[in-house]
Amino acid sequence: MKNTFIFLIIISLMSCGTSKTVRVSKKVIKGDWSLSSISYDKPGTYKIKLLSDVSKECFEGSTWKFVSNNNTGIYAINNGNCETGDRYFNFTVQEVDAETGLYHFLLKPTDIKGKSETNRGFRIELSELSNTDMQWQQTVSVDGEPFTINMNFVKLQ
Repeated sequence: MKNTFIFLIIISLMSCGTSKTVRVSKKVIKGDWSLSSISYDKPGTYKIKLLSDVSKECFEGSTWKFVSNNNTGIYAINNGNCETGDRYFNFTVQEVDAETGLYHFLLKPTDIKGKSETNRGFRIELSELSNTDMQWQQTVSVDGEPFTINMNFVKLQ
């Protein structure tokens, strides 16, 4: 009985903590990135407003900074043909499947003080992550069919 009780306490403590995969992912994400390209899984021309902000053309070349110790970040739209400037966000990495290493990235736009006006966020699959590259995939519905947006990042620092 005593061993069962200790085992349950250990399991409870483990489930409350952040998994090793998530901790490592947050370390790798930390720093400065450039959103180098955005592609779609289906051919065609689409008018998509990413993260309820700006178009694909505006996002390409944007710079991103992730601060993992407080789960905040900032991205800057640099394209002079777009509404330029800094945008702030909070983020969370959530492990989906420990065996496959799949995890989701939750991004919530905020103001400079970290407050969300809409309390709305975006769930994005973190499909690739290394010390130099990161890929996000977001699946949405277009004409009732799944449509995947691939966002490819390159680490700057």
